[in-house]
Amino acid sequence: MKTRSPNLANGPLFEMSSPDLKRVRVGILGVDDILSGGLLPNRLYLVQGDPGAGKTTFGLQYLLQGKDHGERCLYVTLSESAEELTAGAASHGWNLEGIEILELAASEEDLQVDSQVTMYNPSEVELTETTKAVVEAFNRVKPSRVIFDSLSEFRLLAQGSLRYRRQVLALKQFFIGKSCTVLLLDDGTSEGPDIQLQSIAHGVIQLEQLSPSYGAERRRLRVLKFRGSNYRGGYHDFVIKGGGLEVFPRLISAEHQEVFKRGPVGSGVTGLDALLGGGPDRGTSTLFMGPAGSGKSTVAVRYAVAAAERGDHAVVFTFDESLATLEARTAGLGIAFNSGIEKGSVKLEQVDPAELSPGEFVNRVRTSVERDQAKVVIIDSLNGYLNAMPEERFLIAQLHELLAYLAIRGVTTIMVVAQHGLLGSQMQTPVDTSYLADSVVLFRYFEIEGQVKKAISVVKKRSGRHEEFIRELIFSDRGIAVSAPLKEYRGILSGMPVPVSMPSGVE
Repeated sequence: MKTRSPNLANGPLFEMSSPDLKRVRVGILGVDDILSGGLLPNRLYLVQGDPGAGKTTFGLQYLLQGKDHGERCLYVTLSESAEELTAGAASHGWNLEGIEILELAASEEDLQVDSQVTMYNPSEVELTETTKAVVEAFNRVKPSRVIFDSLSEFRLLAQGSLRYRRQVLALKQFFIGKSCTVLLLDDGTSEGPDIQLQSIAHGVIQLEQLSPSYGAERRRLRVLKFRGSNYRGGYHDFVIKGGGLEVFPRLISAEHQEVFKRGPVGSGVTGLDALLGGGPDRGTSTLFMGPAGSGKSTVAVRYAVAAAERGDHAVVFTFDESLATLEARTAGLGIAFNSGIEKGSVKLEQVDPAELSPGEFVNRVRTSVERDQAKVVIIDSLNGYLNAMPEERFLIAQLHELLAYLAIRGVTTIMVVAQHGLLGSQMQTPVDTSYLADSVVLFRYFEIEGQVKKAISVVKKRSGRHEEFIRELIFSDRGIAVSAPLKEYRGILSGMPVPVSMPSGVE
């Protein structure tokens, strides 16, 4: 089996070894990627999820994809009226003309109490009539794509698991023999997972909706099974917005190998580059650690501006600071950040902490790298990233995968993390991420003769040599500068240094 990097524009993740295997594309951004290019044709699939998870929208997008390619499509609805489906589609800007809608919703007669005693259970008559209507509509339309919405109503009509299973099996055999790819939608109203139904289906796609304590709901998709095909396992975040579902496939960094030329990435500040042995190397990640206000974000932005000056593209993802504040601060330091934004060589993406899922954030980074060809990516800050999604699990594992992806794409990544406290060497970090980074730059405050100054030093660089000195970090209206190594003091990282000539223990 041959693999390739996924295409952000819905390209397949896997290329199947059989050349005559033609896939049925779902038409949802990211889903065809997860399904190795699409569904296998002439099969029956189950899409299940709680109400509001996005099943109907999923089904409509599937049919619209077929309609756009000249295929006949049939939507069988037992839960919603044709008017409701049309209104829902219009909210996404879709027109359902050309899609046959078979409406099998309850009629006024169903509301009347049946006072006659008959030999037949009314549900048996209703189920038979429903099945007959579906068969007649299929023979009339002869569709290649069918949506059956939803199985919960079909289950109620059957009034028994055995009869329900037999009816679903009969429908499956009927559809498969007619060169048709069918999606059964189920809202999961049965007690526990419907294992019988999952065993009948050729593939099962689970849609979930989560409700965090604060912020927007989170939605995610998982393929439970897909017979005869590879697929991308695990959970994949998705959103529903104008235009339908957008799914963000789980990132697997090993699929994105790329050859690039290694070398240091400078900041344009001589002393700063000397500290890092010329600068961070391409394809590495650097962590800026220090207390609030110590200059981490400003130095990080300097690297973005330097990249733009070299003709590269840089992107800054900011969780904590607005565009206006960042522009004003950099302008006061003589850093041409706003100029880079106007030219399009520097892009600032402000992240709303309460509205973003980890998968969507990763997708934004990938878009910047693969579409915009970003060579420098700045995440400011990791505190905001972690606080934005406090109820998400395995955020550090996802961050590790993202950094690995950026590394093999030759991107220089700078992460900013704020430590608790202001003075002193024993500062607390919200989470230990230093092991993830290839280089670690330490920012500190220190006091000399009644003045509070800033210090900068490099404590780690895996990819090469670096200075072991501590330098003073200086900000002015002319930009950023660093002093000569502070060799005449000791104890700078403690916040209260003393001259080297002073005996130890003497203040």
